[in-house]
Amino acid sequence: ASNKHKLFVAGLSWSADERSLTDAFSSFGTVTEVRIMYDKNSGRSRGFGFVQFSNNYEAKCAKDAMDGK
Repeated sequence: ASNKHKLFVAGLSWSADERSLTDAFSSFGTVTEVRIMYDKNSGRSRGFGFVQFSNNYEAKCAKDAMDGK
């Protein structure tokens, strides 16, 4: 899969999980993968992750709409 469709998502709340991210971004298109980065030692979210869409247009729409949220 190409990284063009993948968004870097920062500033996540500690309570955010893959499901809530998928829900938040699925209004923009088909979310094909969500990965939140976790701290290896504590297991806590590091506050960022990636959301991958099925196409570049959806990723761009999501980025524009969610930027700064």
